[in-house]
Amino acid sequence: MSELIMTINVTTYEAQMLQRQTSRVVMIPFSGEATGKYFNGKTIANGVDTQITTKNGFSLSARYMLEGTDCSGKKCRLFIENNGTSLDDCRPKIYTDSEALAFLENAELAAKVECIENGVSVSIICSSGL
Repeated sequence: MSELIMTINVTTYEAQMLQRQTSRVVMIPFSGEATGKYFNGKTIANGVDTQITTKNGFSLSARYMLEGTDCSGKKCRLFIENNGTSLDDCRPKIYTDSEALAFLENAELAAKVECIENGVSVSIICSSGL
């Protein structure tokens, strides 16, 4: 059974692009606010979503750090790297300094991305039992 770990409401900013005949790289800076049962917090500075399109396909990778409070009430940080080949196929990896959230470092996670006004909403879901 899967469980929602957190939802991150992301605000995106002006993208930067590099275009060639056979490839395109788009970097989208963003900030965000996370809410959920296990963690609540905000991005530290800006994260970046990098989208690369080539003749061989598409990939994306978002990297960002959040600072906030874990489910035990302690201040902590999470680093998230969310890689995928489409918005429907994103696999986040989480690193944390929180003892209460250490289980996330080895959890099987998926991300569901939905467009919202001024950005996206990212739901991080654990597909393995907690």
